[in-house]
Amino acid sequence: MWEIFEKAAKDNGLVTAFAVVGLVVFVSGAISRKMTFGRVQGSAIAILIGLGLAYLGGRMSGGTKGLADLALFSGIGLMGGNMLRDFAIVATAFEVRPEEARRAGWIGAIALVLGTILPFIVGVCVARAFGYSDAVSMTTIGAGAITYIVGPVTGAAIGASSDVMALSIATGVIKAILVMITTPIAAKFLRLKTPRSAMVFGGLAGTVSGVTAGLAATDRKLVPYGALVATFHTGLGCLLGPSLLYLIVRALV
Repeated sequence: MWEIFEKAAKDNGLVTAFAVVGLVVFVSGAISRKMTFGRVQGSAIAILIGLGLAYLGGRMSGGTKGLADLALFSGIGLMGGNMLRDFAIVATAFEVRPEEARRAGWIGAIALVLGTILPFIVGVCVARAFGYSDAVSMTTIGAGAITYIVGPVTGAAIGASSDVMALSIATGVIKAILVMITTPIAAKFLRLKTPRSAMVFGGLAGTVSGVTAGLAATDRKLVPYGALVATFHTGLGCLLGPSLLYLIVRALV
């Protein structure tokens, strides 16, 4: 019986990946409701479970791709790849109403710029505090504070080591989790009630996954607007990270 199940799972890797992720989301939602009474978003718990499973898969297989290195869960490598990730991000924009998006105006653009530069400065300062004094490492870790995608892209462009790029990814993941957890708690203080406020918040927070999960726990109708602006952080960060921001850091250090 197990051999039949294993063969079916291997031959239908993507279907198995969706089933595994669905199970993780279901368990995370139950933990969120039963143990935290909704105070911690299920998405944040799901990410922690995913990181734990990735570590377990890496230990069992001795590989570098987590569960995807195990033949039974090889479909997760495709599901978690760039293609489906970018498709999911782009799909959020289809629920945006253009008239609501235009209301953000210059405030949304300013929030986007500030949400790119301020996390970068914080990331650079943290990197310097932990002993990284060269411009390449400081810029890469600072870029990771923008999003966990911008970090490795910037690091690869300016010649950072793999260890530093891994740190930049970890920095971005921690930021995303913090945004997920704190958004529902701070929603009342931040007045996250309108599409315009969601777009400004998305511009300042910058992490698509964090903003999406945080707004989903606050008001699902605001998710497309926050994600729309937050999505631009990846492109803007990848543009400025290895060019202007790197040159500024190099000039300072």
